[in-house]
Amino acid sequence: MTETLPPCPECRSAYTYEADSLLACPECGHEWSPAASDAGSEIRDSVGNLLADGDTVTVIKDLKVKGSSSVIKVGTKVRGIRLVDGDHDIDCKVPGFGQIGLKSQFVKKVSD
Repeated sequence: MTETLPPCPECRSAYTYEADSLLACPECGHEWSPAASDAGSEIRDSVGNLLADGDTVTVIKDLKVKGSSSVIKVGTKVRGIRLVDGDHDIDCKVPGFGQIGLKSQFVKKVSD
């Protein structure tokens, strides 16, 4: 039985290891409790900023919309996001497109 350890919550490194009762990252030196990583409720943007419901984000690359010839352009600002479980972890209304699901890896949080 092989158990995969979660990536580091600080630097997202995949090379985490167990150190006594904690998990540790050899790249940034961060240590954390495995119980904290089991929560899995942390969703971060493309640069590692923690996202929350109601945040405003911008799209960091052109995104093709499945089933359409339309593209969501880089720099599109999306207000009032809602975090959800799943592959597309952001539910939002994109101006000019309507309700859509986005992946957090393709957005960047806008500082208020």
